[in-house]
Amino acid sequence: METRRWTSVSLSYGAKPRNYNVHVRLKFLLLALLLATAKPAVGQWMGKQTGCYSDSIAANPNRPTVSNPAHVTEYGVLELEYGFDRFWPEEHVRQTSSGGLLKFGLLCDLELRWNTTSFLSQTDQNGTNRTFGDNWLGTQIRFHRQTTYLPTMAFSYAVKIPSASTDNGLGSGHVDHSFTFGASENIRQFNFDFNFSQFLIGDPKGGFQQNQLLALAVTHAIHGKLQFQGEFYGQTELNAATPGFASSLWALTYTVTPRLVIDGGFEAGLTAGGPHRHAFFGVTYSIGNLYPGWRRRRSQNGP
Repeated sequence: METRRWTSVSLSYGAKPRNYNVHVRLKFLLLALLLATAKPAVGQWMGKQTGCYSDSIAANPNRPTVSNPAHVTEYGVLELEYGFDRFWPEEHVRQTSSGGLLKFGLLCDLELRWNTTSFLSQTDQNGTNRTFGDNWLGTQIRFHRQTTYLPTMAFSYAVKIPSASTDNGLGSGHVDHSFTFGASENIRQFNFDFNFSQFLIGDPKGGFQQNQLLALAVTHAIHGKLQFQGEFYGQTELNAATPGFASSLWALTYTVTPRLVIDGGFEAGLTAGGPHRHAFFGVTYSIGNLYPGWRRRRSQNGP
């Protein structure tokens, strides 16, 4: 689940201690430090997989669409996506958020994912409320690569750590889960990404409520490194306070270098219950390959 997606303010239950966000931030900081300082021996062990390294690094953007591609981040590559969003979910309500997705290609067909909203602000007739947003930890496994008759296919799972404040409906205070099947296909210079997601949303009365998401995005080159993306997606009803909806998203992306892609666009809701209007822009950047074997391969193949 992307951090830029609109979150219904009706999922507000309970409250967390004041120091809850501090503890969550410290845990994620520790996780990042452990990843960054991993011993070279670990990378060498991972590098024993054959046929995984690419000759060069190229970004695999998941943004700006709601659907994610079935492709995974290149083997050993650490990649960051970050963006800014402005939502107008209903009259006299405005939401502003920023956040990103950190991905790591742990294996040839498996990536680790950390999705976080670093800032969330909501302004309505009662004033403005701000909070550090929720975090999602998960993984994506590509189990089939595109062939003549079948698309690239992947399965992903993510769990939400409820780090956002529950004041004024900015966070739910409950753990959620998402299970997603994704498929990607290239047909005559068009790329299609399809997602079906099953959500388990924490219920304040215990257990989980359920709803589903369907999304289909298409990408096509306009000129050179400039591409157009269009998407239709929708969610089923979760409960009486969170109805189902359908929406459309339109964006442009530009590949500055193979490792750096920028994007921007807008979303227009097609039915009530979803984002009324939504504008966004962001960037995807492949930071580098953390496995020593890639550097050896690159030196053998030349600059």
